[in-house]
Amino acid sequence: MKFSKYHALGNDYIVIDPKNLNEELSEFNIKSICDRHFGIGSDGILYGPEESNSCDFSLRIFNPDASEAEKSGNGLRIFSRYLWDQSLVAHNEFTIQTKGGVVNSTVGDKGLSVSVGMGKVRFTHELTGEPKPTPEKINIKGHEFTYYLANVGNPHCVILLDDVTPSFAKEFGRLIENDPRFTNRTNVQFVKVIDEASIQIEIWERGAGYTLASGSSSTAAASVVHALGLCNSNINVHMPGGIINIKLDKHFFGTMTGNVRKICEGEISSEALGSL
Repeated sequence: MKFSKYHALGNDYIVIDPKNLNEELSEFNIKSICDRHFGIGSDGILYGPEESNSCDFSLRIFNPDASEAEKSGNGLRIFSRYLWDQSLVAHNEFTIQTKGGVVNSTVGDKGLSVSVGMGKVRFTHELTGEPKPTPEKINIKGHEFTYYLANVGNPHCVILLDDVTPSFAKEFGRLIENDPRFTNRTNVQFVKVIDEASIQIEIWERGAGYTLASGSSSTAAASVVHALGLCNSNINVHMPGGIINIKLDKHFFGTMTGNVRKICEGEISSEALGSL
């Protein structure tokens, strides 16, 4: 099974092209490949390109626990870079179909930087939009948090704090992700506002756990702080893996720009798919 591996600010994905497979990936295959001790190791698998009736390409995104994600900002930037490396796209804008909606993507800087239009951010987990973020309360392990919902094609829970740390995200992220009020689970962002053009976030991703960077999380967090009047519409999002820039228009359509780097390509042995 051939593969290519990339990272976007430390958020690493394996790209597997369906044309190189005789059958679809199984749940066991996905877990085996993503395992960092028994497989290649990654934050997920990008399965594509597949054909689309409405877009240039179609993409499926799998988390390490084999659940399927609706959308991933970093995953989309990595997939765009892969398409560019395969000479399937140039520097012109192209479209990608995901389960979380259609995105527009542009590759720049000789493949090293990718911009993705993440779509309109809604301040809800429902299908219909909310005009502004609404504060809600959640109590976890004796800590009461104020959170705001956001939807970038996948669900997010944004929590503003005076300080954010990896240990705090790891302690509370899984508990919030799996709280019963979030019927489809949720991605979680712990956010500190630095100034009107900068925020710092720590991320717990649904189905993946603690993550060094996330494009959809950056978009969700930036949208909430902008809607609350805490930041302007052009925001640099600082994460452990690096910085992503988010630009928001007046309708909260978010455009994300950040770096992508290729790590390696190769072939997965059938032995690696045999057991965990």
